[in-house]
Parts: sequence; C-alpha cells; structure tokens
Amino acid sequence: MKSVSKLVTNINPSGVVKVLIFGGKPGLINEECQRMITAVSPNVQLQEVTEWVNADRKGDFTFKEQLDALLAEAEVIFGAVFPRDITARSPRLKWIQTMNAGVDIVLDTDIMQSRVMLTNASGIHGPPMREFVLYLMLMHAKQASLSFQLQREKRWEPFTPEMLYSKTCGILGLGKIGDEVARLAKAIGMRVMALDVRRMTKAKYIDVMLPPEGLRVLLSESDFVVIALPLTPETTGLIGEEELHAMKPTSYLINVARGKILDEEALAQALKEHWIAGAGLDALSNEPLPVDSKLWELPNLTLTPHVAGRSPHVIVALTNLFCENLRRYLNGEKLFNVVNKKKGF
Repeated sequence: MKSVSKLVTNINPSGVVKVLIFGGKPGLINEECQRMITAVSPNVQLQEVTEWVNADRKGDFTFKEQLDALLAEAEVIFGAVFPRDITARSPRLKWIQTMNAGVDIVLDTDIMQSRVMLTNASGIHGPPMREFVLYLMLMHAKQASLSFQLQREKRWEPFTPEMLYSKTCGILGLGKIGDEVARLAKAIGMRVMALDVRRMTKAKYIDVMLPPEGLRVLLSESDFVVIALPLTPETTGLIGEEELHAMKPTSYLINVARGKILDEEALAQALKEHWIAGAGLDALSNEPLPVDSKLWELPNLTLTPHVAGRSPHVIVALTNLFCENLRRYLNGEKLFNVVNKKKGF
C-alpha cells in the first residue's frame, strides 16, 4: 500500500466522526466488519445505508430525505457505489475510502473535482485475482471446454493439452494486481513481459519490462496477454482491431480489469475469424452483459460475471484496510492508497 506525504487534518470540534457505508450490495459489510470499524474509536458513529443509496442511484427517492440528512453530517464514507451529487449533498465530507482498486466509478463525478481525499483498495484484490488469471489461462491451455463437452456427450476421445511452462505471459499494467500475476506466472515457469506507464524498474520475476511505446512488442510476443490496467481516458479503447491483429493467432487475451479498455466488437470479430485463439473476460463494458450480445455465443471465449477479485477473505481484508486508514485519519497521520485525481489512479 502506498502513502502520501500530506497529512490529513481532523478538525471536528466535537470529536465525533460520522461514517457512512455504501456497500453496493446490502450486507456486504456485515455486522462483524461493522464492529471492527466501530472498535477503532468510541468517537466513530457508523451507519450502513446501502439500500438507500442503491435506490437513489436508480431514481427512487423514497428515502431521499433520510439519506440527505445523513449525508449532510457525514465526514467519512466507505463505499463501493455513490449517490448522485455526493459532494454537494455532503458539505462536511473529508475522505472517501472506495472498496475497489479502480476508481473509474467516480471519474466523471463531482468527487474528482472536489477537495475530498480519495483512497482506494489497491493491494486487497491481488491474491484472488492472480489465481483467477491462472484459472482462465488453464481453462484455455488445458481445453477445459472440450473436456466438458466430451463428458456431456459421453465420449472418450483423448486429446493433447498445452502447457503454460515456457509460454510468454504479457501483462498490461504492473500495479498491485499485475504484479501479483507476474509473480505467479514466473513461479510456474512462464516468461514474463510487462508494460507500465509508472514503473520501469525490472523485478527479478519479470523478464522484459516495457514502456507504453512497447505495446506492439508485448502483443506480438505473448502467448497470453493479461489486461490489468486502471480505466482512464488514456486506457479507454486501448486494445482494438489493430492491437488484436498484432497478437499471435495462437495467443489468448484475458481481461480482469475494466471492459472499456477493450473494443469488444473487435474482439468478437477476432474470435470468430480466429485472429487469436481465444479470450477470457471477467470485465465487460456493459454489466450485466445484455442477453443479445454476440459474446455469449463464441465457443473460444470464457465469460465470468466480474468475480475475479471476490473471496470470503477479501471483505475482511478490505475492512482491515479501512480500519487502519480510519485510525490514521483520526490521528492526523498519512493515509494508505491515496488516489492521484489528475491521473485517475
């Protein structure tokens, strides 16, 4: 986790810090996790209002009066999703801790132009996501879909699976998630290439480190291309028709980042016409994926409903991060994972 040099100043004269939780899914931050938060200090007053926020986001203003009253007093928010016009409705708000590593959900909101401190959950989702990337790579290398088909059809027809050992794994984005993927890929004997805009120091588990200008090199040499980038104006639509054509016809594309980084129309054509061998997508531009999407029908595509970062252990780890940052906030200390709003990560 990274910290910043600027100290957070808590000047609430009453000493009481009102914290709101917007979990995205009611009950995500359960009673045990809420007890962990309130145990940080007797001055913390906590309220979970996920259902009210979800209603507000859908244009249902049944609870608007109650929600506005709480927002008007809130100093800290721990959230996965956020209500409309949050900073205008929260004049006392000083700090938002998001529940995701990426902050694209707030890129086009008033939060990014405000003076409210924004921290993310970078580092929390790395372990489950590295395993999920490995799972998607193995699904294709070991022809899992063929195995499932043979079992359904009661056919005993041996085939020859591929190995990951000695293959090249190209990673776009070497943040906490990309770094975890690189470590695991190297541990199983893969050659690891990585591209990152912020980092050029080559760790011992990375064979080739490239700047952004090296994208075509990475695409042309990789057997598995893993997208682990944050969604920013610069990365939106980064992988399109030209980039897919630059990949090997035997290669696979895996996206566990954000759907809008990838041109899904171009990917559908690439898979149908076999520009590449296959793909695994855990992140889509439109979620849930519309039932009429052509992606559903592609046999060389593995789709999962944005679950790569989920685990029974993640929520506790996420709460621990928030509790540590909350303790630091109350003590006027540096916070972990402060987002650079200009860069979007």
